[in-house]
Amino acid sequence: MKFKPLHDRVLVRRVESDTKTKGGIIIPDTAKEKPQEGEVIAVGPGARDEAGKLVALDVKPGDRVLFGKWSGTEVKIDGEDLLIMKESDILGVIEAAAEPAKKAA
Repeated sequence: MKFKPLHDRVLVRRVESDTKTKGGIIIPDTAKEKPQEGEVIAVGPGARDEAGKLVALDVKPGDRVLFGKWSGTEVKIDGEDLLIMKESDILGVIEAAAEPAKKAA
């Protein structure tokens, strides 16, 4: 099934966090908090401004994003738990860190 969000809404899949701490302690499922990081699966066409002009969204499918702890509405699509939220609930996009340039010897 295909799903396309309306207006300025975004469909996000949560990215699961590590089950171990840096010290090697395993965190049980009951003690874990839901991750606040996810991957954008689909985006709506955008919102309309006061003049009725369509304003495109800043996020696109494939972006890794951070969102508020209580953001979005949880839905189940094709057996997968996903979130639908407004673009304004997204705090920022995580960009891949560029490798530092090597200095010439």
